[in-house]
Amino acid sequence: MNACIAEFVGVALLVLLGDGVVANVVLSKTKGHGGGGGGGAWIVITFGWAMALFIAVMCVLPYCHAHLNPAISIAAAAVGRFEWNLVPGYIAAQMLGGVVGGILVYAFYRPHFADTADPDAKLAVFCNAPTYRGIVWAMFCEITGTFVLAFAIMAIVTHPGTIDSGGSAGISLKLGPLDALPVALVVLAIGLCLGGTTGYAINPARDLGPRIAHFILPIPGKRDSDWGYALVPVIGPIIGAVLGALAYPLLAAV
Repeated sequence: MNACIAEFVGVALLVLLGDGVVANVVLSKTKGHGGGGGGGAWIVITFGWAMALFIAVMCVLPYCHAHLNPAISIAAAAVGRFEWNLVPGYIAAQMLGGVVGGILVYAFYRPHFADTADPDAKLAVFCNAPTYRGIVWAMFCEITGTFVLAFAIMAIVTHPGTIDSGGSAGISLKLGPLDALPVALVVLAIGLCLGGTTGYAINPARDLGPRIAHFILPIPGKRDSDWGYALVPVIGPIIGAVLGALAYPLLAAV
């Protein structure tokens, strides 16, 4: 399978399952509506997103680097662990996968979108919004969350005993399907610990792709797609990922 096609499939699967768990919790009349109430809903969503990443990475890992995230692709290239000429193709595939994943979630939950009166809940299925409307603060939160993600990924792929210990294979997991589990646990931790402010996009394709889907889909009773906030989950994760990827070698050198 072509690597870009694999990235497309991986992100589409990631968004289908990740946005799917949000839809199951926030849309009316679903079996998972409310997620148990209170903080239980957040635990369901964060765990669902972590499992979505695990499944997506596990499925496409044999065919590509399984970045599934433009910020990670850019960060890997920035530290010399991924070829810059491959970045545009990866990003295009990842973004398209995000759009398609969003469309699939709408198709799957279409009757529930129609039965849900709250337009903010419908938008929340597709993309993130901050709890307080401060762009600089929200940018800081996205930078911090993605810094942790990239820093942890660098630790995983450069740990002695992995295929990347020689530093030449790029940011990539290649030992087998269970290589996806540590990254999924990192995402789970970020969601539980740092996700309560902006919803932890930490991935431009995961937010912008489905946001575009929300914009173009004929969702009944939908609101605007909140384009005034849309750049934060794109720029913040890219900055955070590059900083995290740059910072880990400094720790390793100490």
